[in-house]
Amino acid sequence: MSTNLSSQAASFRDAQFEPRQSTSRFIADALRAAIVEGSLTPGEPLRQDAIARQFSVSAIPVREAFRQLESEGWVKIEPNRGAAVSPQSADEAREIYEIRASLESLAIGIAIAHHTPETLTECKRLLEAAENERDPALYVMRNEQFHASLYAPASRPHLMELIGQMHRRGERYLRLKLGLPIHKDSSDAEHRAIFDALAARDIEAAQTLVARHLLATGELIHRFLADAQALAASKEVKNKRRARPSAAASSRTTSRQADR
Repeated sequence: MSTNLSSQAASFRDAQFEPRQSTSRFIADALRAAIVEGSLTPGEPLRQDAIARQFSVSAIPVREAFRQLESEGWVKIEPNRGAAVSPQSADEAREIYEIRASLESLAIGIAIAHHTPETLTECKRLLEAAENERDPALYVMRNEQFHASLYAPASRPHLMELIGQMHRRGERYLRLKLGLPIHKDSSDAEHRAIFDALAARDIEAAQTLVARHLLATGELIHRFLADAQALAASKEVKNKRRARPSAAASSRTTSRQADR
């Protein structure tokens, strides 16, 4: 038993970092950014060979990037069909924001007593940077930075890691909300109210406002996607109905030709 443990420890000390690991992360980050920006659309196939050529790498780091993105919900991998961008889901979007509401109300409740004048100044700086940002892609980053600054003094690294994961899972859904300026304006106003509660050291108000802000975002995105999916389904049904008479007419024509 001790021999096995010694050999395992030795093999760990001798282990070398493999450059392909950082390569796979780079590719995963690039694909994730393309999905968030809309360059890669839901359901679009991801061709392993083409991506490998694009980055001048072998197939191995590309497969690793796919697996990483699959674990985060960005990519769907099916046997014999390969990888594709995961479809957007109304239910997933709402659930992500429900989870965020729970985690982030907990985090701000812990953090609020540990904020200092300096950390509050940083929160305000990031709040104003988000308010002044008009580029939707950059606003997503500013939004995450502001939220993270609210919770950082909590000194809960595992909690912050979970919150970060949910932010990344929700990035492409947040872009839907930001499609209309009115939604950005309301989001900025809600951020301002959260900051005011934080600065006043009002734990109950801060937690309530954070949860309300995130739950409302989840419901808004859920309605948007549900309506879009219902409209797409309705168009598909109409297209099928239009195709049926044509198919029937073609069948009658074939039958008449056979009778001759």
